[in-house]
Amino acid sequence: MKSLLSTALRRLSGEYTDPYTGVDYNVGFSIEHYELDLVYRVMPNLLSGEAKLHIRTVEDLDKLTLDLGGAMATRRLSANKHIKITRFRQSGGKIRITFDEVIEAGEEFILTVRYGGNPRPIRTTWGEIGWEETEAGALVASQPNGAPSWFPCDDTPGEKATYDIRVTADDPFTVISNGTLVSKKNRNSTTEWHYRVDSPMATYLATIQVGEFSKFQLGRNTTAWAPSHLRARVMEEFKQQQEMLDFFESLFGDYPFPDYQVVITEDELEIPLEAQGLSIFGSNHIMGNHRFERLIAHELAHQWFGNSVGIAEWKDIWLNEGFACYCEWLWVEHKGSETAHDLARSHYLVLSRKDEDLLLADPGARDMFDDRVYKRGAIAIHALRRALGDEAFFTAVRNYLHQARNSTVAPKDFFGHMDDAALEAGVALDEIARLSDAWLNHTPLPKFPA
Repeated sequence: MKSLLSTALRRLSGEYTDPYTGVDYNVGFSIEHYELDLVYRVMPNLLSGEAKLHIRTVEDLDKLTLDLGGAMATRRLSANKHIKITRFRQSGGKIRITFDEVIEAGEEFILTVRYGGNPRPIRTTWGEIGWEETEAGALVASQPNGAPSWFPCDDTPGEKATYDIRVTADDPFTVISNGTLVSKKNRNSTTEWHYRVDSPMATYLATIQVGEFSKFQLGRNTTAWAPSHLRARVMEEFKQQQEMLDFFESLFGDYPFPDYQVVITEDELEIPLEAQGLSIFGSNHIMGNHRFERLIAHELAHQWFGNSVGIAEWKDIWLNEGFACYCEWLWVEHKGSETAHDLARSHYLVLSRKDEDLLLADPGARDMFDDRVYKRGAIAIHALRRALGDEAFFTAVRNYLHQARNSTVAPKDFFGHMDDAALEAGVALDEIARLSDAWLNHTPLPKFPA
């Protein structure tokens, strides 16, 4: 699912390193499907596996690179068809593979990587990210570049693939992953869990949650997994989960995946974490008083904004976080507590007291998760809603999500739909251009959308 345009632009510009993560791009090929067959021993935190990567070359190449953290040691590499591997080495978070002859563009083959080790998070600008051992199992939260902590991949947000994820773990531990549970096979003192992801997924959204969980049905297509003793708190905290999902469907179109799951860990977490088709909360987020209801709305909204429709470059993260933050306000508005306009005004006043040195269109790695990105992005979206009116605005957002489903976008794709809505609503295109320029491309805080 590699963007041929983005690959070509990188070659023309000489840009081979992601300016946000600092990791070199893997160019010349696309991974269409991942088959991960893993064995996880919980107590020694030992992971061994075989990853079959279904690769399609997009240009002639005689070598390629993959991302894999240093805690995972590559033990053997092989390929099918006529393709032979001359040598490989692993260093600096990369597997570097050389073939005995040039593989022509358009070739499809399967590269099998056998690997293992004691998985641990990857140290990044934003702290340690990826596979994390917990008190009673493990969790994976990989945004933005922690996926190589547990499997070999092409770890960049613009790359999406389908997945088969098989994990064999000790009993009585439950394994939860993305997608649909295809099978569950008991084998002596272990169980194999097989999940299939048919909707293309970015690597940072792939996850595994291992723990002693019980399953609680929250509604028609939403469930919770949590330690059994937390049941009462879970059912209270998430009792509006189905209503919330139905409300977002009324605004944005059908929920983009088979179902939605929340996982509540025994451990406390600093913030909830998103993955495709599920979200992860700590036990500290379910106090039974709905204190974190806005975060429940935020993580659910990411299933449309960020997961189904992803971004190709991290500099555009406001498209994910701005919309997820705005959905918090829409949910409050739906409940009748406050209007989104009032909430936008309150946060605007907070922003006005902060440094105005952040460029929303390209905040930089240090500030990509700054709260100003979230709030300024949300208010920019609100400004568009005010300019277009509700009917034109929400119709345009639905069209944007429908057209970009299962793919990645840039801001121009979103603003193209805003322009179409402006034409339908009789709003000058210059007004949309003025708003987008002021909020995205300049650091001073624009005038509040009255």
